[in-house]
Amino acid sequence: MTSRRLRRTRGGRFGDDGRVPILDTGSEHTVVPTPKLVIFDNDGVLVDSERLSNMVFAEWITENGLPTSYEESVEYYMGKRTTDCAAEIERRLGRELPADFVAVYESRCNDLLSRELTTVDGVEELLDRLDGNATPYCIASSGTPDEIALRLATTGLDARFDGNIYSGTQVPNGKPAPDLFLHAAARMGVDPSDCVVIEDSPAGITGAKAAGIRVIGHAALLPPHRLREAGADEVVAGMREVGPLLGL
Repeated sequence: MTSRRLRRTRGGRFGDDGRVPILDTGSEHTVVPTPKLVIFDNDGVLVDSERLSNMVFAEWITENGLPTSYEESVEYYMGKRTTDCAAEIERRLGRELPADFVAVYESRCNDLLSRELTTVDGVEELLDRLDGNATPYCIASSGTPDEIALRLATTGLDARFDGNIYSGTQVPNGKPAPDLFLHAAARMGVDPSDCVVIEDSPAGITGAKAAGIRVIGHAALLPPHRLREAGADEVVAGMREVGPLLGL
């Protein structure tokens, strides 16, 4: 396990340049160990899909009788399996949704993403640093295998993960349950305590913490305090800030 020594910055926080928060332990120096495995969420962490998909989802929910804004879609549904979201919407409506509710949403979303999806800024540089350090990484996403594959192929990230991709459809309970993270760690042969998860949703953060894994929150759409409230150990505003938190 490699590590990197970091210097104290103003305000009692640690960082390379005085801007990136790392650990606030009260000591003059700290050493951040490089994890044995980094587990990435996909949407909103690797690929910049959350804004687009939540626009589509809010519109589709509204069409089905539950007026929902983009902001409400982000707040209530981001990071969860679509099937779990549909069940929650049915409870709120007090009736069943059309049988093709999930299929229509996925079709509309995939059509938009295939035209406009990009990687999250800084993520390819982070993957390069992990490769350079020989640190394994994988994906643990609430998306279906087809959804994950489309997003990775569209952005050219598919070759980076060498099949180390785990879907919420592979476990009994989706985020915020810990099942998916425990499944990913087990399949990669790493103890959860030696992993770090990078997540952008409260549901994902809650699940990772329940699995006993350290979590870095990516505050792309939600304010940092929402991710901290969910249990994130550290919160960053962008993926370029993650490297020092991993000892890279």
